[in-house]
Amino acid sequence: MPTRAVLFDFAGTLAMPEARADWLSACGVIDDDGLGERLEVVGRPGPTPAVVPEALTAAYAARDHDPAMHREAYTGLFETLVDASTATVLYERTLVADGWRAYADAVGVLRALRERGIATALVSNIGFDVRPVLDGLGLLSLLDAVVLSYEVGAIKPEPAIFRAALTALGDVAPSDALMVGDHAADGGAIALGIRSLLLPYSAPGGTHGLAAVLALADGSGR
Repeated sequence: MPTRAVLFDFAGTLAMPEARADWLSACGVIDDDGLGERLEVVGRPGPTPAVVPEALTAAYAARDHDPAMHREAYTGLFETLVDASTATVLYERTLVADGWRAYADAVGVLRALRERGIATALVSNIGFDVRPVLDGLGLLSLLDAVVLSYEVGAIKPEPAIFRAALTALGDVAPSDALMVGDHAADGGAIALGIRSLLLPYSAPGGTHGLAAVLALADGSGR
C-alpha cells in the first residue's frame, strides 16, 4: 500500500512545551512549594487538567474551537493559583516558539518524507494559530498544510478534521495516508481508513522515535 501523505499531531508528536523549570524562569515565576507542578496539574496547555472549575467548563469545552475561549480557559485555570497578570504571562509563553522544543528527530523525518515525495500536514486540536510557533521551530516550511481545529470547525477524533487534511493535500485517499500522534483522539483517523501510529510523550527536545514513520511510509515497518 503506497503512502502518499503523513498527518502529524503537534504537541507530544513534533514538539513539546519547554521543561517546567524553563517555563517558570522565562515567566519570572518562583517555584515555591511546588507551584510549578501544581500549575501543570491545573492545566498547562497540553495535559488535561485534573479538575476544571464549574465557572470555566464552558470555556474549556470550547477551547479548541475559539481562540478567545482558549485564552479564557487556560488563564482562568492558572488564576486558581496565581494572580491574573502572572496567569497571562504563563499562558502567552505557550503562544511563542521560545515556549516549545521540537523533538530532535522531527526536522530530519519531515525532510526525509519530502525527499520521498510524501506530502505532510499538521492536524491539531488547538485554539490559537500555531504557525508562528512551527516557523520558529523550523517545522513550518517542511509541512505542506496546517489544519487547525478552530479554523475548520472540527476536533479530533471527528472525521471532518482528518478529511480536511486529506483535501488540503490534494484529495489524498484515506488508504494512502498515515496519521501520527500521541493520543486516542489521533487514532480516530482509523475510522476513515487512515492508518495510525501513536507514540507516547518524550522529554522536550529528545528523540521521539519518529524514524518509525519512515519505516511505515517505506513499507518496511509492516
